[in-house]
Amino acid sequence: MKKVLAMALAGLLAVSATACSASSAASETSAAQSTTSSAGTKVFHIGVVQLVEHPALDAAYKGFVDGLKEAGYVDGQNIKLDYQNAQGEQANCQTIATKLVNDKSDLILAIATPAAQAVANTTKTIPILVTAVTDPAASKLVASNTAPGGNVTGTSDLTPVEEQIKLLKQILPKAKKVALLYCSSESNSKIQADLARKAAAANGLETVDATVSNSNEIQQVTQSLVGKVDAIYAPTDNMIAAGMATVSMVAQAAKLPVIVGESGMVTKGGLATYGINYYDLGKLTAAQAVKILKDGKKPADMPIEYSKNCDLTLNKEVAAKIGITFPQELLDKAAAASSSAASSK
Repeated sequence: MKKVLAMALAGLLAVSATACSASSAASETSAAQSTTSSAGTKVFHIGVVQLVEHPALDAAYKGFVDGLKEAGYVDGQNIKLDYQNAQGEQANCQTIATKLVNDKSDLILAIATPAAQAVANTTKTIPILVTAVTDPAASKLVASNTAPGGNVTGTSDLTPVEEQIKLLKQILPKAKKVALLYCSSESNSKIQADLARKAAAANGLETVDATVSNSNEIQQVTQSLVGKVDAIYAPTDNMIAAGMATVSMVAQAAKLPVIVGESGMVTKGGLATYGINYYDLGKLTAAQAVKILKDGKKPADMPIEYSKNCDLTLNKEVAAKIGITFPQELLDKAAAASSSAASSK
């Protein structure tokens, strides 16, 4: 049912480096849905709502499931996972959130900001873990990222936007104007766009906003940038990530470089990124789940956590198609890291 990023493109070099630094539903009660298996083992019911399918969110969910398994929590044995995908529709997020709450889940995982907001607005008692959310506090999911204070905690996918803009400048030293391509209704994207503007100004780049409100606008908006900007920067925006095939189709035809927020977007046609590893982020979220289910920890007392692993991802195939030559420094770094990763297996 799930498509998870399992292999890189033939022309892709991936480098892993440690840097980077409303009210409750009427039927909701304090009784948990946890049951007992035939072997006498307690079974926890974990509801999952994912905003949309795209490589980053898929990887986060895969990391969550694998992390739970490594900790001894296996679907069908001592946990029961109820995975639901909202197909990119906010209304579906709310419907799914209501279902998971009415089912009296022991824990709910919400993947991406709109999904997290839907669940958080539906229950104030069931523990909620969020992941792939840029800034939970700014998205009004927690009182603060250091002291959540309610029933919500989780992991942030705040990417090193400043480093990504520097990467753009390193690959495209003659670039003067950059378009910021994102969905205007995603609060996580607005946060990243603000960071990108500041970073771009610090690197002598002019920026123009190129926003979409639905997926049908992606092709038209991308096409409108041809001949007007030297490059496109797309942050970890869920709508753009899901529509990267369309973005890359237009951009490659115009030989327009696209620097993106995460590696899954590179595999869909982006030129390069330096971003967090979403699989690792999912495993970090699983560790939080274990603290709640096994140790009885409360989300209110669990700070939002951040991934420390970053990936430098270069798409050599796209570079060849649009006439871009990667600086030798980046290629050397990629080769060295690839060799290190291979020797460790």
